[in-house]
Amino acid sequence: MIYRYDGSFGGFLCAIFSSFERKEFPVRLVTQTQFAASFFEESRLVETESEKAQRVFDGLEKSIGRTEAHSFFQAFLSEDSRAIQYAFNLLHAIFQGNKNILENYGDEQVLYFSQTLKKVSRERHRMKAFIRFQKSSDDLFFAVIAPDFNVLPLVISFFHKRYADQAWLIYDEKRNYGMMYNKVSVEEVQLAELDKNTLMHSSQDVQLGTTEEKCQQLWKAYFKSTNIVARKNIRLHLQHVPKRYWRYLTEKQ
Repeated sequence: MIYRYDGSFGGFLCAIFSSFERKEFPVRLVTQTQFAASFFEESRLVETESEKAQRVFDGLEKSIGRTEAHSFFQAFLSEDSRAIQYAFNLLHAIFQGNKNILENYGDEQVLYFSQTLKKVSRERHRMKAFIRFQKSSDDLFFAVIAPDFNVLPLVISFFHKRYADQAWLIYDEKRNYGMMYNKVSVEEVQLAELDKNTLMHSSQDVQLGTTEEKCQQLWKAYFKSTNIVARKNIRLHLQHVPKRYWRYLTEKQ
């Protein structure tokens, strides 16, 4: 049986709910946009309902604890269809009573699930370290990112606590959405194409404040002055700061 869902985490949880409700398993998960009809497999559209999704997640927390339950959300943010399918299968096993299945690393699905979590966690830490804000002339701090995984939801609380006294926007250009803080609350935003193109080319199109330009020059001068040419180790440097992140780092411009 193929379950078609909207690609959201809520839809993913509703697929688990529907599987137990209809007593259908095994199930292959496919997002509605990726679905291709087949003569050999029956498919079913799973509607996303917040109440059902919450019931599943609450039940998961009671079964394996808050931290382990949250790990399924992190794995889902990997956007890896294989990891998501394995997560679905593992959830099914947990709700059938196998609460310790995540400790069985001899299981291919558990091992892949664990490896995916490590990749997502590493990307989350990198975003915390590599995000660089620029201040526009209208006093909005903004940063553009394109992480390998959809980790923006995992770092927002960090920036909310750290920069609670200023308005900011972190925009994921790869997934075309961002999180904006207005000094009161954090909201998800999606920019119009024109605004998005302006933001993507911020160094040319967004007018920076005079103080911001001076700060950027000072930051670059600091890194240049602290660089020890004789001890340069490009290979080690690339391990800690992969080249794909350089475009977002002021000191690399």
